[in-house]
Formats: sequence, structure tokens, C-alpha cells
Amino acid sequence: MTTRAALFDFSGTLFRLEHPDLESNGDLMRALTAPVGIADGLDPALADGWLQRDLDPEVHRWVHVKLLTDSLVPDAEALYDQLVHPDSWQPYPDTRAALEHLRNVPVAVVSNIAWDIRAVFEKYDLLHLVDEFVLSYEEGVIKPDPKIFTTACERLGVDPRDAVMVGDSEEADGGAEAVGCSFRLVNPVPTSDRPDALLDVARTIPV
Repeated sequence: MTTRAALFDFSGTLFRLEHPDLESNGDLMRALTAPVGIADGLDPALADGWLQRDLDPEVHRWVHVKLLTDSLVPDAEALYDQLVHPDSWQPYPDTRAALEHLRNVPVAVVSNIAWDIRAVFEKYDLLHLVDEFVLSYEEGVIKPDPKIFTTACERLGVDPRDAVMVGDSEEADGGAEAVGCSFRLVNPVPTSDRPDALLDVARTIPV
């Protein structure tokens, strides 16, 4: 069946958070980038805030700074500001090629995020390859809630059964299957370790 639209996750799929202060601390990196669940080492008193962090920029900052502080990171406030800056995000080597491969169908980025990632796409001159950004903090809903996927498909003008979702989490991104989308999984490894997996996935999408 021909696909009429493509939905992509952001972190671990199109881009990856790569910062020297995190690359040397694998546990902290995993805690900060895990798409679902409670971060390892998080103060239990912050659990509710952590689960809702991608709905509110202030909560996002608060729980992340607390986690960084508890992890003995020097100047946690400054590091947080760096982590939400475009300079700390790297596209996978084939991100541009994958998006260009799908240029004949509308594309949406569907992300659990609490800050405007459009600036990251703009930094790498990729903004023109995305038709819609459906971001949890703007929509008031987080993956895997079906509503965020139906919203993306509605904005692209397609039936969910004619769309494919590409992401790094079966639990979060795979939630798109509940509304009829097909799903493709990629591995959120460092960008240097995944040179062409995204393009390979894009080539499996019949458009």
C-alpha cells in the first residue's frame, strides 16, 4: 500500500543529544534521553513532575536541573541551558537524505518535548523538509497517547492508516499503531554508530 505521509520522532531518531559532559556519563545520558518511564536516580518526590515534564517547559527545566544537581553535575542550570540549545543536538548522518527521499509526501515531526526544536532543524537547514511539528508541550498530550498521532495526521491531511511513524521507542512511538499507522523502529545509538539506518528505513516506505 502506498504511504501518503511520514511521521518522525525527534530525539534518537532524526537527531541525538550529544554533549561532552554527558558522553562520559552513560547512566546520566540514558536517564536524560529515555523516552518513557522514570529516570534512574531521580528523587521519588519528583516522579510525577518527571512523567509530565514534556507538557510544561518550567517543569521540564525544574526536574532536569534537579536530576543534574543530584548527579553532582557542576552548574546544573548552565548545563541544562546547553542541552536545550541547538548546538548540543547532532543530526544522524543520513537525516537529510532520509527526509529528502520522502519529499513527495508530507512529513511531520511528532515529539515528546518541552522546548521548540524548530531551531535545531533551522540550524542544519532542514526546516523546509518538515511540513508540521506536533510537539507535546504545544499540544498538551504525550506519546503514546493516540491523540498526538491523530493530530499529526489531521494536520497533514491523511488517514492514519496511510501514514508511517518512524521512531526509536516501541512503547512511545509504536503507540501510533493504535490509530492505524504502520511503525518502523530505529536504534538511538550515537550518530557516529548509525550512518545509514534511517535512510534504509525511509527506502522501505512505499511512496
